[in-house]
Amino acid sequence: MTDPRFQRLGLLAGPDTMEALARCRVIVFGIGGVGSWCAEGLVRSGIGALDIVDSDAVCVTNINRQVQATEATVGRLKTDALRERLLAINSGCAIRAMGRVFSRENAGGFDIGGADYVVDAIDSLTHKLDLIETACNAGVPIFSSMGMAQKLDPARIRVADIWETSGCPLARLVRQGLRKRGFSGHVTAVYSDERLPLRREAGAACGAARCLCPPRNAGDPPVEWCSSKKVINGSAVTVTAAAGMILASLVLRDLYRRHCGPARTEAAG
Repeated sequence: MTDPRFQRLGLLAGPDTMEALARCRVIVFGIGGVGSWCAEGLVRSGIGALDIVDSDAVCVTNINRQVQATEATVGRLKTDALRERLLAINSGCAIRAMGRVFSRENAGGFDIGGADYVVDAIDSLTHKLDLIETACNAGVPIFSSMGMAQKLDPARIRVADIWETSGCPLARLVRQGLRKRGFSGHVTAVYSDERLPLRREAGAACGAARCLCPPRNAGDPPVEWCSSKKVINGSAVTVTAAAGMILASLVLRDLYRRHCGPARTEAAG
């Protein structure tokens, strides 16, 4: 019997898909403006186990786009704040918060080979390439988000093999990086071909010498955890959240296809 919390999805996807979701383990790497919404979409769909990986703390400027970012969570580890929220949605989900950076050197600590799916929402190009290689070498399906900053139109988001993407600067760098590594496998990418002009105002973005995040308590010194960022781009939750939900939908639709899709399609025909 489908959990009543997820009954509406069960009516759509069928009991076999819901059982598969309950047994499924997904790792989401990077839980910012894209990855946090992907994680929420998965938990609200009845995923059984979820690892969330990110080393950053919540910045006040994350409030415009990250699901776990509120005035109350500024300064907390993103993984801890998000885990708390997700457990409030489904306390039965096995959620592991991993507050560290993924790299080729520490890949063994994430048990990627034991996952059913990997979602890549990492900003760092090197670590993104490392993760794509690691997941593909382990034979685990990976869905990878490209750049969603400097975008306003969520209708311009596309899904394609990484080699078929166009109009996305980050996707171009990923293709180049994979070629240099001799990688020629297939990776499903979520990207946008929208291009808007860069708009920056001096002193108006985090990453400056002094962080914009307020002190946690009166009299505390200014916080400094995001002052080392080199490039700060504009972003909109309407785009980043849409990309995150598309990533979550790729997991759902693949499970549906594997467990229920063909029979449903034939019956409809």
